[in-house]
Amino acid sequence: MNIDYKTTAYATGGRDGHVKVENSPIDFEMALPPSMGGKKLDGVNPEQLFAAGYAACFGSALQHAIRVRRLNLPAPDVQATVGIGRNEARNFQLEVNLVAIIDTDDAALAEALTQEAHQVCPYSHATRGNITVNLSSRTR
Repeated sequence: MNIDYKTTAYATGGRDGHVKVENSPIDFEMALPPSMGGKKLDGVNPEQLFAAGYAACFGSALQHAIRVRRLNLPAPDVQATVGIGRNEARNFQLEVNLVAIIDTDDAALAEALTQEAHQVCPYSHATRGNITVNLSSRTR
């Protein structure tokens, strides 16, 4: 694979530690969510970071799908909800719900764009066959 961009993150202390990303303003404390036994409320967790990254990446994939079809639509919004729980083998596993919010009154078009974006999004490639990703679209 020909790499166009790469970045490096450093983590200390796991879910209750600290994360810093090279050449980036990302430099903050991590906190285990209270629902998983955490005590702090003022940090972020890996699921939040994954949700943010997937939402942004999927948004770009949607913009690509819109450009390919030569549509004149504003940039869509994406809502990514990431959950963590135990699977049947009692191992931790992620699940993602992605909602594409597209400025059109054509629900079939919104769904088609969402499916097309899912085929080109790098996060979707990385998760395909590994975790459950539920896709849906909304018009506005």
